[in-house]
Amino acid sequence: MEIDSAILNSKLKTFFGYDSFKGDQEAIIRNLIEGKDTFVLMPTGGGKSLCFQLPALVMPGTAIVISPLIALMKNQVDVIRGFEEEQLGIAHFLNSSLGKAQIQEVKNDVLSGVTKLLYVAPESLTKDENIELLKDVHISFYAVDEAHCISEWGHDFRPEYRRIRDMIQTIGRAPVIALTATATPKVQSDIQKNLGIMDATVFKSSFNRPNLYYEVRDKVNAEKDIIRYIHQHPGKSGIIYCLSRKKVEETSNLLNINGIKALPYHAGLDAKTRAENQDRFLMEDVDVIVATIAFGMGIDKPDVRFVIHYDIPKSIEGYYQETGRAGRDGEGADCITYYSYKDIQKLEKFMLGKPISEQEIGRQLLMETVAYAETSQCRRKMLLNYFGEDYPKDNCGVCDNCLHPKPTFDGRKEMQLVIRLIKSLPEHFKIEHLAMVLSGQANAMVKSYQHDTLPLFGEGKNHSDRFWSAAIHQGLLLHLLGKEIESYGRIYVTEKGEEFYTDPWEIRLVEEKVLTKKEVEEDEEDAAADKAAMRGGGGDPVLLSMLKNLRKDMSKRLNLQPWIIFGDPALEDMSIIYPISFNELHSCQGVGEGKARKYGKEFIDLIKAYVEENDITRPAEFIVKSAPARSADKIYIIQSVDRKLALEDIAAARGMEMEKLIEDIEGIVSTGTKLDLNYYIQQEIDEDIVDDIFDYFKNEATSDSVEEAKQALGPDYEEMEIRLVRLKFLCEVAS
Repeated sequence: MEIDSAILNSKLKTFFGYDSFKGDQEAIIRNLIEGKDTFVLMPTGGGKSLCFQLPALVMPGTAIVISPLIALMKNQVDVIRGFEEEQLGIAHFLNSSLGKAQIQEVKNDVLSGVTKLLYVAPESLTKDENIELLKDVHISFYAVDEAHCISEWGHDFRPEYRRIRDMIQTIGRAPVIALTATATPKVQSDIQKNLGIMDATVFKSSFNRPNLYYEVRDKVNAEKDIIRYIHQHPGKSGIIYCLSRKKVEETSNLLNINGIKALPYHAGLDAKTRAENQDRFLMEDVDVIVATIAFGMGIDKPDVRFVIHYDIPKSIEGYYQETGRAGRDGEGADCITYYSYKDIQKLEKFMLGKPISEQEIGRQLLMETVAYAETSQCRRKMLLNYFGEDYPKDNCGVCDNCLHPKPTFDGRKEMQLVIRLIKSLPEHFKIEHLAMVLSGQANAMVKSYQHDTLPLFGEGKNHSDRFWSAAIHQGLLLHLLGKEIESYGRIYVTEKGEEFYTDPWEIRLVEEKVLTKKEVEEDEEDAAADKAAMRGGGGDPVLLSMLKNLRKDMSKRLNLQPWIIFGDPALEDMSIIYPISFNELHSCQGVGEGKARKYGKEFIDLIKAYVEENDITRPAEFIVKSAPARSADKIYIIQSVDRKLALEDIAAARGMEMEKLIEDIEGIVSTGTKLDLNYYIQQEIDEDIVDDIFDYFKNEATSDSVEEAKQALGPDYEEMEIRLVRLKFLCEVAS
């Protein structure tokens, strides 16, 4: 039966609910149906999956889909089964997450011809029993998803992907469709060679995602900045990528403490927890998923409104694919990356134990990322150039560099110097090497080629090697310079570059910022001022006065000393932070959760009205609460007091002095945790003494100071008695 456009469009509507194909989808599907090898380069969100799912459903036989992402397999199988509920066997996956009974069910459906799509992990494909099974199956075609995993130059290289071609030959040849969302010309060539599909029809969509905003921020107070950003976008779905599992857990915890619903997702979690966390994100039970860069999430959520990289990725391809998870519905989304050169140095250290060839590849990919982070050019233009695509404009209007351009100068002389150096060398070299020579830095590589003796060595020493790296990248963007594909990263002068060298025209390079001594001093003063503000200075004097008046009124009404309600440091914090919720209020100094609930409502109402009347931009969201660092000792103390153990026994059990134990208890109570010490106080201190000290704190004290209490109460009262009754008072009245 011939599969014409009418059939394809009918199936598109029946199975997927779409009225028409997008971009090259129909042409790709037709190419595959005609039995031709096919190579698809399509950005995330472009509809790659449909390019193999639809032909599998209309062609005779079973399509084998090779994918590295177990979570994505399940997600896609669930989606396809949703279209044809009476045919649950229409799509299956075969991987390590299945039990024996489930594997047998899959095999039965495949052999009976019910299954149209069989998803397998590359590791599963190499197993003898699976090879024997598939030899008995009529295979319509092989789809190699995430095909960039084949190339060592790809961002997610997986050695088992190199064996796919051999497995296909063993099972039986059928048309191959390779699909990837990220591939440089070098990676594309690697994929086609390795799969043996050099004659494949190549379909390359634009890598431009016009709805995404790209921004790189200095990694200063990143946690605080992230929390502020998310609070400014309430209810929006987002993903935060971190480099390590530990950072994922810490960040997820920090977000939850600050009122943001978040869950972690990394390879260290068991499969069940990962699946549950992913489902909760998809079902919008949580707003944010925090994930490791190294672990692909394999999610298909169209309305991710932001992707934040807390740590910079190891390659532009990884960055592009991860940011590509944002805005798949075509609506606007933000891609924000935090960058510090220290992170790059850390990543370089991680490479040291690897083979030299891997180190070389990793370093080159990393340097491309550095160039992207540090460029002043349009980020979209640079991103597309990396994938061999020209962006026609100089200003995209949707990245930080285009919206807030950095100062530039006419850099034709500098570019001529770059070209002169390249032309003077008998061999081609990579960007980093050329930058070192021009800036006059004789590292081991430069010395090994004796390039420290060249006339041009240090000719550009008035600029840093990072400036020269950026200039060379600009030369690539302008096509004055080119990059050799096979010897990845070696720079040569193009025909256009030769013309520029002979008759240069104006090109704009970014001025290199050099801090003067005065600027350094000003930066230090600003930092000191920030710290002072955080300690309680520099608040809103009008609001502070209003808060003090409110406290005074409440103290009369409740017959309590003003400090018992809220101390001065707490009011000063309120005048800086402008808290308008209980969560924000108990981030102020000395305000535990109990005290916030007990006395806070009137303060919150006053601040809310004041903020609205005066149109104030609140920094409350910017104040990041830290995770409580309770040691094992403190947890033991809380549990022991709950069990009414004698304080001497608690101290002895933890090997500490009584003084240290009381200090720890005071620390616990100061955070707002209530401890019932009455059982110990009643046993150890005379009832009249307890009443005297308690009455002092309730009626006479102007603060909870132990020193002031000792002076006021006189020598008849022991310091330990005062401290214990003070704790009783704080827990029963002041919290």
